[in-house]
Formats: sequence, structure tokens, C-alpha cells
Amino acid sequence: MSSSPRIARPCRAAGVLAATVLALAVAALPARAQATPPVPTDVASEQVRVLSGTVLEADTARPVAGASVFVGDVRATTDADGRFTLTVPAGKAEVQVVATGFFPLVTTLDVQAADLTGAELRLARDRGFSTSVDVAAEAPGAAPGIQTLQPVQVLRTPGALDNVFRTLQTLPGVAATDEFGSRIAVRGGSPDQNLTMMDGVEIHDPYRLFGLTSAFNPEIIQRFELATGGFSVKYGDRLSSLLLVENRDGTSGKGLTGSATLSLTDANVVFEGGLPGGATGSWLVTARRTYYDVVAERITDQEFPAFADLQARGTWEPAKGRKLTAFVLRSRQGAALSIDEDDARGEVNDDTDNDLAWLRWDMPVVGRGRSRTIVGYSDTRSRFGVDAAFETNGRRSNAPGDDAFGTADIRFERALRVRDWSGRQEFTWSFATHVIEAGGELHRLRTGQEFVIEGDRNPNAGNGSSVQGGAGLPDLLLSDVTTTRGGLWLQDRWQAGTRVSLEGGLRLDRVGLTQETLLSPRLSSVFTISPTTRVRGAVGQYTQSPGYEKAAQSDYVLDFTNEAVRGLRSERALQAAASIERDVARGVLLRVEGYYKRFSDLLLGRLESEAERLARIARYDYPADLRGEIPTDALITTVPTNDGRGAAWGMEVYLARIAATADAKVNGWVSYTWGRGERDSYGRLYPFEYDRRHALSTVASYQFTRNWQVAATVRLASGFPRTAPLGVQVYGSEDLLDLDGDGNVSEIRPTYDANGLLVYGVNFGGVDNLNQARLPMFARADLRVTWKPRGPSGRWEFYAEVINLLDRQNVGAYDPRLAYNPAGDRPLIIEEPDQAVPRLPTAGVRFRF
Repeated sequence: MSSSPRIARPCRAAGVLAATVLALAVAALPARAQATPPVPTDVASEQVRVLSGTVLEADTARPVAGASVFVGDVRATTDADGRFTLTVPAGKAEVQVVATGFFPLVTTLDVQAADLTGAELRLARDRGFSTSVDVAAEAPGAAPGIQTLQPVQVLRTPGALDNVFRTLQTLPGVAATDEFGSRIAVRGGSPDQNLTMMDGVEIHDPYRLFGLTSAFNPEIIQRFELATGGFSVKYGDRLSSLLLVENRDGTSGKGLTGSATLSLTDANVVFEGGLPGGATGSWLVTARRTYYDVVAERITDQEFPAFADLQARGTWEPAKGRKLTAFVLRSRQGAALSIDEDDARGEVNDDTDNDLAWLRWDMPVVGRGRSRTIVGYSDTRSRFGVDAAFETNGRRSNAPGDDAFGTADIRFERALRVRDWSGRQEFTWSFATHVIEAGGELHRLRTGQEFVIEGDRNPNAGNGSSVQGGAGLPDLLLSDVTTTRGGLWLQDRWQAGTRVSLEGGLRLDRVGLTQETLLSPRLSSVFTISPTTRVRGAVGQYTQSPGYEKAAQSDYVLDFTNEAVRGLRSERALQAAASIERDVARGVLLRVEGYYKRFSDLLLGRLESEAERLARIARYDYPADLRGEIPTDALITTVPTNDGRGAAWGMEVYLARIAATADAKVNGWVSYTWGRGERDSYGRLYPFEYDRRHALSTVASYQFTRNWQVAATVRLASGFPRTAPLGVQVYGSEDLLDLDGDGNVSEIRPTYDANGLLVYGVNFGGVDNLNQARLPMFARADLRVTWKPRGPSGRWEFYAEVINLLDRQNVGAYDPRLAYNPAGDRPLIIEEPDQAVPRLPTAGVRFRF
């Protein structure tokens, strides 16, 4: 494999980034340090008072973290317990409280005669009808790269289609792997390196409709939190990112309430209320379903792609501080399409089932401690198959006319199964300046993968182990794996002073599949330079075990049967990040962050051995003058190895109106990411497939009146690496009819058309050609107009939206087409843009009852 010095180059880049962040931090230092709580300069000579208290949710009395509390130009942000402290002039104080997902609160408190230290401010939750698109402020002790999203942001982001993953794609360090789906690549990591947790339970399939929408209904979500790096030891078995999804409880203390929504992808309804008989608690039931298929199936006999979700959640509090929560989800997705055209015939089938159930028990423990126990069960099953024959423009003889095109015989089926019995225990103890957290998790996994290919391989898959039908896939792969993995953690959050907060932890993982015991230390910190400026840092070790539970988001097929995993190790990543953030104006946050990742022991399909390569070549029965047309480069197989290494580094800039006041008209955020990602494997250093050098995103809204709002999302990004064709070569196929009469029907012979001319296919070369070209720049603008007939507090909301407003034909991939070449004996290659999303107008309505 290639040497370490090539990977060491990112270290110098990381050093430059660290120096930049340090310079910004020094520049931001105030001329004179201030004590906490701060005294504004305009009131320093006046009589002042301390105003402190707690911000709570009106319905549930839960603390609201990250809320912004304003008195004039003085601002505080509530901590994890909802507490805040301000120093204000004596007299009548007009207090404004703003938190994403809640209606703003404006009230007046009297601090004329004395300090006020027990104020209790309650916010009413906005169930998706709020007037702004704003990003929630971060909790004071958060590590770099942690972003909190409220459901209203997902519902308000133009182009997101109520899909949290599409909103995440506008944040720094996050790249959409394609324009149609929901998969994301975070800071040089692959999609399978992202962990999604919902209410403490791992979600193995977070998508619906092939990624067009997500598994999460924003109408019933409390909040989303994405950690692009530096997440704590409480979570493990992934290298790149963590998405935490918290469902909300039903509305208690009221009768039956709910909402109904109709959007482009689906319709959903929510019913909720308090428990009957005076019991303390709530219930919530929601259902989502596509509706276009119901209409279309009345016109045709096709079963169009569709899904239906049913979720229920209930809570019961038998005593103060004790709470039992139950959750169930049932999801079904299916499609059965028949193709009957002049140049294509066949069928496409998809069936995906997701079942999830869990119980959670919260209670106090000895001292100032809390306990949370979660037991869960999830069962994910998917099967996708194609049986079709169609004319392919990537295979033809060099003759004029459409009769020269070849025919592709596509017959394959892929199935994935993940059954996960899980348990999770969390303990938290609060002391004067320390918060100690400890716990463990255990997963009993029964997983399996089937891959059956009876037809042609995908000629456009440059990597032989590609899930899209690479040439290195076996004809039949049947694998079942039952294994156990678990982890223990210990963490301390220490408020070391008025300016410094540290979070250090240690995680111990045991991987049953590889029989490894892994230790992962992690440390993060925040240093408050001034009331408006903070510096954050984090460093840690992260690991990821092999397993089919990651395969649903992977680009490649690997075989994890007992024989294949012998000697395998878990993947590893060392991550470091540093940021400086400043409240540059009231409600406006500016953050600059640098990051560096070093990957080792990455899983990839190994190359054919020399014996395997020679055995494959021996099947070719070509005449002597065509022996040079035989593909002799070693193929990438499905046999896993830990021979991959890599690095990723970059810088991000983020500007957001994070806590707009009640009268604010403009809200939103702008993010820019410069990043590099490289992989060192197969004896060469090359760009990672989701290496995106530049990405700029803007999400903004403007409130014209209390009834009308316009919002836009604009994204610009450089193109991903791609593997470009090198030329054409004679296409060979199995001699199933024994045309040469030698009795060998497994040999591969040159293919000829009806006129006896050789048929050619596209040649992508071997591993030396991987990711040596790039796609063009990506650009898209989405526009949305919202009308609320009765303003922010009204029950109705209507919106119209145009996705890809300018109808730009972005290139997600190139489809190589062979064309007749009158000047030569071989056809020409013409690459046609593919996978573009057209201009798409849509509309929707929401109703609250």
C-alpha cells in the first residue's frame, strides 16, 4: 500500500486551519476581561439588578434549552436546565424570550427594588405554524460541529419536502450524495458512517420512497440534533456523524387536538391528547401515506412506489419524577411496475418493511441522579428486484442506425434483513460543578444479505463491488450473520470556572463479529472569551464495526459471512475540531470552524488475487487478433479487507439569525464549506467519491406581513469525483448456446450484431482510473410562498413551492452513449448528463385542530 507521507499532507493543512482559528480567537479577545454575569457598558454607572430564572415549556413544564432571553441589548442563552442570568438596569424590564419551535414571549418584570432570582417564563410550543425559519441556539457546553434543528425548520425549508435530511444538506460540512435521495456524506465520511438514533434507539433505515422522504414526521418531532464531529462517548459504532431525533409527547391537559397535512410526497394526520381518568400523561397517534398512487392505480394497473407509516406514543407519570414511555411504529413500502415498450420490457419490484417498538423508564436515583432505561426491538426487511431486457445505448457495433445497439439483460435481486434486540441504560448525577454520566448499551443482531445476479453486470459501475451491479459481484451471495455488540461509557462534564467548561469521557466497545475490545477516549471544551465570544474544541477516537446493519446506506456490497470476516478489524477515525463563534449582533451568530479526520482500517473489497484474475481471463475464448480486448485489470471483489486509509480536512463558515425577536422579518442562515477528502487504497492516493471542495448554501425567509412569507434556498457546490470512460472495447458474453460447438457454455466469446460486426462496450479501466474526473458544478434555487389567512395563531396554512426554480439541469452522473463513427472502425463515446431533477412546482396545506 502507499506510504504514510502522502497522508501526512493534510496535517499541514490542519495546522493552517488551527492557526487561523487561533488568530480569530486572539482577535476577538476583549481589551479587558469581564466578570459573569456581564454588566453592559450603557448601564455600568446606573443601579443594576440581577434577573435570573427558568424558561419552561408551557404544556409540559420541561426546561427549554438554548432559548435566547433579551432585555434591551443584554442577552443570555438558557442552559440544559432552562436557566438564565442577566444583569439589567433597575426598573421595569421588558423581557423577550425566543426559542425555535416556540412562539416568542414578551413580558415585563419589575426589578426596581431588588434582584429577581426566581422568574419562571413559559413558552407555548409552535406545532409547525410558526412565522420564522430560524436555527436554534446551541447549548453552552456543546462541542464543535453540533447543530440543533427544530421541526419548524424542516417544515419551512424550501426544497426540503418536509425531509430533515434535505434541511441538513444546507448546513456546513454536510453534502447530499445525490440530488434525488436523502443520503448524506459528512466531512469526508461515507453515508454508512452516519449514526441515526431516535429516542435512544438505533434506526437502521431512516428513509422512505428510495430516499425521497425520511422516516421522521416533523409534525411529531421535538427536535433534531446533528453532530458532524466531536459527539460524546454515549454514542459509538460510527465514524462520521450522529443524528439524534427526539419525538415529542402528546399534548396533555387538553381534549383531543391534532393536525393534518397534505404535501407533495404524502398526507399525514396527527391525533393527541391527555390520558383519561385523571392520569398524568399523554398519548399521540399519527399516520402518513402517499396518495398519488391511489389516484394513479385507478388509471393504470401499475403499483407505483408508495409507503404508509403508523406511529403511536404514550406516556404515563405514576409519580413525580417517574415516567413510562412506550412507542411503536409500523411502516410498509412497495412498488410493482411493469415495462412494456418497444425498446424495453420487464418488471421492477420493491418491498420494504420496518417495525419498531420500545419502552423507556425514567426515574430518580440516589442523590441528585437520574436513570433512564430503554429496551427496544426493530426489524427491517427490504427486497428489490429487476427482471428486464432493454436496448442499451452503451453497447453497439460501429454501424449506422438504431439496429446497431445491443440489448441488456438485467436480472438481479437484492435483499437485506436487520433484526435488532437492544437495551440501553443511562445514569446521570449532578454535583456542584460536575455532571457525571455513565451507562451501557447492548445489541443482539440477526442480519442477512442476498444478492442474486443472473443477467448482465452494470457496465457503468467503475468499482467492481458497487451495489449497482459491479463486475466483481458474485452470481450468488447468501449470507446470514448473528452477532452481539455492546458498549460502556463514563463521562464528566465539568464547569471548571466561569469561563471554562470541559467534557471528557471514555468508551469501551466489545464487537462480537471481530472479537475486538475497543477503547475510545474523547474530550471537548468551551472557553468563553467574552459574553459574546466562545471558543470550542474537541478531539477523540471513533470506531465502527463491520456489519450488514450499515449496508442499507453503503455504496458497495461486502460479504460478512464467518469465513470472510476472519482477521477483520473495526474501522477507526481520529477526529479533531476547533471553532470560534461570536454573537455579532442581536440574534445573529457567526461561527468559523476547522476540522481534521484521519481514517485507518477502512473496509473495502479486496482486489482479485492473481490466481483469481488469471482464472477469469482464462474463460475468454477470443481469436488471437482480439486478445488485446480482454479486460485484464484486477476487479474489486466483495471479499472485505481493512486495507483502506484516508484523511479529510476543511474549514466551515456559518452565519445565522439564530434567535430572532418577535418583530424580525428576516431569518435564516448561510453556510460555506471548503473541504478535502482522500483515500489511500489499492496502492494509490485518490479523491474520496464525496470529496466536495466548495459548498455554499443559503436558506432565508422574509415576512412581508403577518399573513404572507416568502422563503428561498440557494445551493452552489463543486462537483464530486467520478470515474470517466477510457474508451471502448469488444464486448464479450457467455456462449450459452455453444455457438462454436466446443461444448463449453461458460466461456466468454466476442459479441457480433446481426450483420456480423463486432459489438463494443464502454471501458472504464481498472483501479488506476477510479475518481480521476469530476462532475460539473451543482447549482439549485428553490422558492416558497406561505399564506396564513389568520396570521401566526391561525389554524390554516397554505404554501406554494417551486423546486429547481431556474430549471438548471444538474449532472448527478454521466451516461456514456456509443455513437456511430463514420471515420473509424469503433464507435464514439458521447457522455450524456443524467440524474437531473427538473423544475417541479408543488403546493401543500396544513390544518391544526
